[in-house]
Amino acid sequence: MWKTEEGSTGRLIQLCIGYFSFYVVTGISAKLFTDKHIASSLHFNQIEYMVYNTIGGMLTALGIVIVMRWYKLKSNQMISVGGISIPEEVKYILPSGLMTAIVIPTTTLMYTFEGMSVMVAMVIMRASVIVISRAVDAVQIGQGILKKRVYAEENYAVVFALLAAGINLFYVQSGDFDFLNNSAAVIILSSYIVAYSIRIYIMNYFKNTRGKGIPLDNNGFFGIEQIFAFFFVVLISLFIYFSAPSLGWEVPQVTLFRESFYKSNTLWFLGVVSGTAFGLVAFFSVFLFMFKGRTATFAGLVNRLTSLTAGTVATLLSAIILGAKFPKMQDWISLAFILVAVWFLTVSERKRTAELKAEQK
Repeated sequence: MWKTEEGSTGRLIQLCIGYFSFYVVTGISAKLFTDKHIASSLHFNQIEYMVYNTIGGMLTALGIVIVMRWYKLKSNQMISVGGISIPEEVKYILPSGLMTAIVIPTTTLMYTFEGMSVMVAMVIMRASVIVISRAVDAVQIGQGILKKRVYAEENYAVVFALLAAGINLFYVQSGDFDFLNNSAAVIILSSYIVAYSIRIYIMNYFKNTRGKGIPLDNNGFFGIEQIFAFFFVVLISLFIYFSAPSLGWEVPQVTLFRESFYKSNTLWFLGVVSGTAFGLVAFFSVFLFMFKGRTATFAGLVNRLTSLTAGTVATLLSAIILGAKFPKMQDWISLAFILVAVWFLTVSERKRTAELKAEQK
């Protein structure tokens, strides 16, 4: 085992490796089970895959949380609610769990649009979150919550990440997936962005408001957030399943969602198993977002660029092994911009580690 210290560059690299590995599996699984261009007998429709994959991912994350007892948060202060003592942080971790319940299915759905490569889907979502992370830093610096400054190199990395996203949004050729003119894709992405904006603010609020001598208990935050997320996903799913007919929600997506349960695909268990990797990705994602001693801008960039690189590998492996489409020219240009952004982040990380060492002295 490669032993590293909390907040060190080595620990950061470990988390990136774990995140990258499980995201490659997630990307390939999405194509294997939903891409009609792949000669396979394992196909689900998009909604079926979202349902089964989400069940597997959430059960994986929740199971680990319960076994490891990560629901015991090291709190700034305990408060009494109905005679029960709970961490004060629960009052804002609860809405973070609700936002997670929105992020999970929208992420899965973005990977299943026919004609959109895993790389393109990841670029669009990751660039959106990079902008959100930079905005959160600006807000929390203004509020006096974040005491660190954002380095110029981090801002340069944001610019190149946006260029990467811009190429895939507007460089649309005949036969490509036209994202901006697909209303379903726009609605799903908008929901993803709003939910992630609130969630990233909350994660960084938690990280930047630890009291003196109170450890940064990311395990506890993740554990409580996942419990709430599971509760909200189940609650929303039950509401849609039982209320949709009486409310007149006869749209195809809702119909397919309900049929995923009472007319379940005979391969449903494989769909659930495919969600295991997605559930493991959640751990690395949150721990990168909340990485000790770094700004939201830096952590968001590392998180998103790692998953984007995983998307490149997933797209290539899907093409080589499964016969899916190869990345297009604009995808590779986008990746080149991402590599430039990574270089700026490397410079930023060297400066930040030197700054942290000076603070310790």
